[in-house]
Amino acid sequence: MVERTEKQRMLTGDMYNSMDPELIKLRGVAHKLCAEYNQLLETEEEQRQAITEQLLPNHGEGTYLQGPIQFDYGQFTSVGVNFYANFNFTVLDEAPITIGDNVMCGPNVSLMTALHPLRYQQRNMRADEHGHLNYSYEHAEPITIGNNCWLASNVTVIGGVTIGDGCVIGAGSVVTKDIPVNSLAVGNPCRVIRPITEADTLAER
Repeated sequence: MVERTEKQRMLTGDMYNSMDPELIKLRGVAHKLCAEYNQLLETEEEQRQAITEQLLPNHGEGTYLQGPIQFDYGQFTSVGVNFYANFNFTVLDEAPITIGDNVMCGPNVSLMTALHPLRYQQRNMRADEHGHLNYSYEHAEPITIGNNCWLASNVTVIGGVTIGDGCVIGAGSVVTKDIPVNSLAVGNPCRVIRPITEADTLAER
């Protein structure tokens, strides 16, 4: 039986070594693209779009990243059409992240698939026979965000969570459990307050 790579283990939710050379190289590419993106002015649209194409090969039309941005990999994040992320969008996409159409993220939204062991005996970095810290074990769980969602400022979504279509997640929330469709959910930990209904329609001028 062929032994799986650390990348394969990472993407299937198994414990893996994040200090694996292949993973370090992939993160380095993504981090460099993010750094380049963050140096560009908003008016440098062509350059920003070119980096978006490299960083997020699985993105829909109308994707807009305000910046600064930080992705660990980028290639493991899938974004639908008309996606908008405000300032300081942070994505640890060690597991697949799937974002639907017409999703908005406020400032300082973080999507965190990576999860560390609770016991320090497993969590602490480990040295190889030469004394180099080459082993750091963790696992990751996917995140799914449905269509037509709004994640307000300072929302953090933890690995293993699915947010249903049409949800609004209030500012400062930490989402640790699934949120059903068309829900207003707020808090740390995030809890459903009530459904979103036609009664929430605002008058348009």
